[in-house]
Amino acid sequence: MRNVMLALLLCLVTAGSLWAAEENCIVCHSKITPGQVQDWRVSAHAENDVTCSECHGDAHTSAKDVAKAKLPDEHKCQECHAEQFEQFAHSKHNFGWTSLNAMPITHVEPDELMEGGRGCGGCHNMGIKTEAQKKELRAKGYRYQNNSCDECHTRHSFSKKEAQDPRACQQCHMGYDHPQWEMWSSAKHGTRWFAREAGRLPTDAKAPTCQQCHLPDGNHSNHTAWGFFGVRLPLPEDPQWKADQITILKAMGVLNPFTGEPTPRLKLVQSVDMIRSTKEAFDTERNKMIATCKKCHSEKYARTQLEMGDSMLRKADHLLAKGIRIVAALYKDGILKKPTEYAFAYPDFLYFMRTNGAKIDGMSHIEQVLFQMYMKHRMRTYQGQFHVNPDYAYWYGWAMMTKDLGEIEELAHTLRANYKVNHK
Repeated sequence: MRNVMLALLLCLVTAGSLWAAEENCIVCHSKITPGQVQDWRVSAHAENDVTCSECHGDAHTSAKDVAKAKLPDEHKCQECHAEQFEQFAHSKHNFGWTSLNAMPITHVEPDELMEGGRGCGGCHNMGIKTEAQKKELRAKGYRYQNNSCDECHTRHSFSKKEAQDPRACQQCHMGYDHPQWEMWSSAKHGTRWFAREAGRLPTDAKAPTCQQCHLPDGNHSNHTAWGFFGVRLPLPEDPQWKADQITILKAMGVLNPFTGEPTPRLKLVQSVDMIRSTKEAFDTERNKMIATCKKCHSEKYARTQLEMGDSMLRKADHLLAKGIRIVAALYKDGILKKPTEYAFAYPDFLYFMRTNGAKIDGMSHIEQVLFQMYMKHRMRTYQGQFHVNPDYAYWYGWAMMTKDLGEIEELAHTLRANYKVNHK
């Protein structure tokens, strides 16, 4: 009995010491970082007695040892949220950091934009990093780009409701490269959601959010059938579309432009799960979306709309492939010089990403137009179609692609005429 009483007393003393330490955290940080403390106070963590030391450890006790405070990564979240962690680990969000660092542009941009999170790194920070990657970031002084979960569930509130709000997607999925937010928010799905938020629709009216379509039922394994680049394997059965997609894959550098054989880049693109590499993988994602659409629409209607999106992508691919072949012919005839950092005398979209479409490193105007046609206008065409947004699908997409192709044809004619004059 005495031993039991001693053990109980020890537990009470230990608990009292821990709570005293936590109280010290709150007292101090209420002055230094009051927003963090308030966010924690209103969080589910606070309601369930998940206190500071659970995530940050107990080594940091004063202003003199701030560096001892642990900054938790996704594995800390995994201890309580194992299912969500496993889903995220197999999602395309998890490959944000890997895909960013695979791009040549990453390594020539200011660190403040990449590691500091004010440019591409502000969104592409997402992804479970290796110890070596985290060590490299810390060596540069970047301690905070350490956890993907707080991209959507911002610290220290870690609110599920916040992450389910479509505006949580807005920071990354909007603007020049990724205007999915604008596509959704100005299409019928989005306008109904805003109307319902304003009280102009009944609270139980259907108004799909980004999450309900792409993260249904809170599943963190988000993918789409066509992926980010709008290419797939196996290739389409339609002969013209197949030829056009092969041309695009060559310009992505994943197929050798002269032999058609896969290059090492194909494995890289597959490793970051940017394309569906089998029919089964494509059909799985398509059927998931059909199941989501069926919550509001008939299956026949949903399939018709998605097939219309496929057809629009096929037509966009034909325009882009024409543009690629025109520029490729200029390389072949020696009118355009191949980039010194690329193995082939052929357009290379991933090399063009290094310049982000800007005229540097000798990139010609016709190459800029082709890159814009691929990275900006083609994506708006098919993504606008799938988001049921007329403005993006047509004016910012298809109409601009036709304009790009006309400009490429005109520039190629001028380049050839000038080359002929200069090489008489």
